[in-house]
Amino acid sequence: MLDIKFIRENAELIKEAALKKHVKTDIDRLLAVDEKRRSLIAEIDEMRRVHKETSERISTLVGEEREKAIAGTKDSKDKLSHKEFELRTVEGEFEELMLGVPNVPDPSVPDGDSDAENQEIRKWGEPKIEHGRNYMTLMQMHDMLDTERGTKVSGFRGYFLKNDGAMLALAIWNFTLEHLIKKGFQPFITPSLVRRENLVGTGWLGGAGNASEEDIYKTQDDFYLSGTAEVPMMGYHRDEILSEAELPKKYAAFSPCFRREAGSYGKDTKGIFRVHEFFKIEQIILCKADHQESVNFHEELTKNSEEIMQILELPYRVVLNCGGDLGLGQVKKYDIEGWLPSEKKYRETHSASYFHDFQARRLNIKYRDAEGKTRFAHSLNNTAIATPRILAILLENHQNEDGSINIPKPLQKYFGKEKIGK
Repeated sequence: MLDIKFIRENAELIKEAALKKHVKTDIDRLLAVDEKRRSLIAEIDEMRRVHKETSERISTLVGEEREKAIAGTKDSKDKLSHKEFELRTVEGEFEELMLGVPNVPDPSVPDGDSDAENQEIRKWGEPKIEHGRNYMTLMQMHDMLDTERGTKVSGFRGYFLKNDGAMLALAIWNFTLEHLIKKGFQPFITPSLVRRENLVGTGWLGGAGNASEEDIYKTQDDFYLSGTAEVPMMGYHRDEILSEAELPKKYAAFSPCFRREAGSYGKDTKGIFRVHEFFKIEQIILCKADHQESVNFHEELTKNSEEIMQILELPYRVVLNCGGDLGLGQVKKYDIEGWLPSEKKYRETHSASYFHDFQARRLNIKYRDAEGKTRFAHSLNNTAIATPRILAILLENHQNEDGSINIPKPLQKYFGKEKIGK
């Protein structure tokens, strides 16, 4: 959510941001409703002042004059109640319109309608062109995966990781957490069930350009299954005022993640690249309200993920996401895409975003600066690793001609051996 004062003063900039992000929002209507809202607030404040003065004066009156004053206060109270009801209606529309206002993308964000127009900015590693066996063949060969029983138990896109598949996922999680802890990140395991206000606060719900109710699993008692640890970790500090000395807050949060993948039917219908339930370690940072600090941490988060890919010897590229591939609250986003030899293309494995104070305003996360002034914090997040998706990239890139798979050396102490297969 943006500051309404900023929107008033930069209406054309916000309209341009909406166009760049391909978000439908009515800024002119918002400004008109805001004007009506402010007028009503002023009118109600004056009515309350007069009503209070009249009520206080009644105690000094007697007789007919007192009766007339009492009748007048009842009448003014009725009028005040009607105005307050009108204000609540206007404020409801105002809040709904505010939730649909997109954040302003960084000037470096390119124009574009979809991820097809994201811009490659660097590559690392040498992609294998001769791919050998695909990851599904490798996993079936080594009894690492069972999708048939996964479907029987969980339905479409259900799966079981087992044997070396399960142990490899565990090894990757442990390696990644250790890597981030050494960099000053605090480890967390987060709840999967979250309240709706946390999804609205992070921008997953509320406003065009975000996930819809159909994309998110909902329980019968109005809780939701989170699609990323970003949601509960941002909710962790909801309605809090931190001290500037506490910042930055750096969290490495592990969680199960649930996504319906609505609209993706026909894409990755086999295998484990696009599933409804997966596991992820997410990097989350809360920092001071300073643009350059957000930019620096955005680069740091991306670097952390690139280091993980490099240590695991996985070829990848980094792309700068275009306007049409940004969420409502994102100022700028990088995707890291790992090379999948069997498809002869890069596939998304990580996303790194910063939001300025967009999420903190929605979630009311503030800090007190050195002068004692409270300010909304800036927030950032980035995938550190997501499984089972990364298994596909790792297995195909580290396979041998005989179908055995070399385990990257940094994983061996967690995995317990150097190779899968002979």
